[in-house]
Amino acid sequence: MKFGPVPLQDAAGAILAHSAELPNGRLRKGKVLTADDITLLAATGVENVVVAQHEDGDLHEDVAAQRLAEAFVPAPGLRLTTATTGRVNVIATMPGIFRCDVEAIEKVNAINPMITIATQPQNQRVVAGDMVATIKIISYAVAELDITRAVDAAMPLALLTAQHTNITLIETQIGSDAPNPKGRAAMATRLDRLGASLTRRIVVNHTEAALAEAISAASGTMIMILTGSATSDAYDVAPQAVRIAGGQVTRFGMPVDPGNLLFVGEIGEKPVIGLPGCARSLALNGADWVVERTICGLRLSDHDIAGMGVGGLLKESPARHHPRGKPKE
Repeated sequence: MKFGPVPLQDAAGAILAHSAELPNGRLRKGKVLTADDITLLAATGVENVVVAQHEDGDLHEDVAAQRLAEAFVPAPGLRLTTATTGRVNVIATMPGIFRCDVEAIEKVNAINPMITIATQPQNQRVVAGDMVATIKIISYAVAELDITRAVDAAMPLALLTAQHTNITLIETQIGSDAPNPKGRAAMATRLDRLGASLTRRIVVNHTEAALAEAISAASGTMIMILTGSATSDAYDVAPQAVRIAGGQVTRFGMPVDPGNLLFVGEIGEKPVIGLPGCARSLALNGADWVVERTICGLRLSDHDIAGMGVGGLLKESPARHHPRGKPKE
């Protein structure tokens, strides 16, 4: 693509690079100049105009954006907007977890600075109508060869939807006081965001035997445990109850704050998540990341959870009694 000023008489068919004011309106940048436009500009005394001109082998920005977008989105749950000003947006049509091939995104963005794709963060929860990515051709035209390379490097984006829609939450109580219902309400709200729901309420005593029995009898395809006393060790009541029920615990503790005291495991094909106390609040915490991804069918490994530390500082609370030191003067 050629870009720069040309004599007005040579500008017909070129793309106007900067908007031009006219006595009765304006010509907007990006417009393909016609003979009538040239006449109007000449009447205002314009002699030269800055334009973009296609060269052999170039693709118009909208054609290029559409072609690349279609390489990224043949997936269900995602739709494309119509290309305009070199941009195509990718929109979620249902709730889910956004996923992309990070290496493919980086390869595409390295081919030509004029060819770009920007996305939501990996594993971001989205709802219907959310934009999850945008493909933008920055220049008015781009070499078709580069678009072909970008299309070849592209890997489909994905929207993972709920695979576990009936989930059992087991709560434990210490003494005769039933658990505060706000914990269950908070988890029900989290599940509803992804189109999942809780089975009937189950409250048992905070003992290994009682909890193990409830785990074995759970009807949901996924189990969450919210204990009356925080799980403080990999062999505390809740993890041990999972083992007694015939399951296994694959990870205790996560490098996300709030959310440190979480554990994950499984019993048969059912994922099990031991929730930290902060899950009783709707404020973002590490449990959100684990619960959302598990609902959508991702099996989180020890390595996956260990990798959540970067970006895992979700809140710094003044209630922790560790105030920052005064700045040096």
